[in-house]
Amino acid sequence: MAQVLRAAARKIRQERQAHKAPHGKQTVRQLMGHGEATSSIPVEAPALFDRAARRWNVDYAFYQTEPGKYLLFFKSKQADAITACMSDYSRRVLKQSRSRRVPILERLHRAQDRVRRQPVRERTKEVAHEDR
Repeated sequence: MAQVLRAAARKIRQERQAHKAPHGKQTVRQLMGHGEATSSIPVEAPALFDRAARRWNVDYAFYQTEPGKYLLFFKSKQADAITACMSDYSRRVLKQSRSRRVPILERLHRAQDRVRRQPVRERTKEVAHEDR
């Protein structure tokens, strides 16, 4: 008897789950299947956007246009949440690009080392011709 009840409850949960619209990251087809208007924005770092989007609970999908270039599709209703999410995303992208830069002092030290390694050329004056 208990097994029959568990099986029936499992079946009811599965049916409810099948009728729910997916949330968060999804395919473009699933996002378009919601029946709502969508918009798109070009994005270059989808992994950083994923982190920001989870925080703001937005429904979105990526479509790769070129290697390293993506279009971000989202529901037009969620434009306010996307705006907040994009500001968080852009802050993360800028922070990442700053962390890749080499500090100026380190670049100066590297340049000094390169100059020290170069062989020293002796300058000699050419002998002036007597004909002139």
